[in-house]
Amino acid sequence: MEIVQLVGLGLIATFLALVVKEKQPVFALMLTMFAGALIFLFLMDEITAMIELIQQLAENADIHMVYLQTILKMIGIAYITEFGAQISRDAGQGVIATKIELAGKIFILVLAIPIIKAVIEMILALLPT
Repeated sequence: MEIVQLVGLGLIATFLALVVKEKQPVFALMLTMFAGALIFLFLMDEITAMIELIQQLAENADIHMVYLQTILKMIGIAYITEFGAQISRDAGQGVIATKIELAGKIFILVLAIPIIKAVIEMILALLPT
């Protein structure tokens, strides 16, 4: 039932931000950012448990941990990028949000290069020479 608490926190923060926004837009933005960070902190235990489960499954399947770590980093970058972009959009800075998203995509691409290289090398090794 933690989701009910998180949704309740989000709705209360939204209502308060709407009320405060008319008189103090800066405080409304700060309230929104604080609520978002608090919700993220609430989720840390769930995220940690999920990562541990994925690592355990990867070990049982004898998957190289380098690949798993890279994929988890990519997922983390995607979520952090989305979080930052949404905060920027909430502040009315759509252009900055777009640049944050572009940066996240580039970081993910950079992390993907070793995996892409390994896949290409594996395909080339299977092809007859």
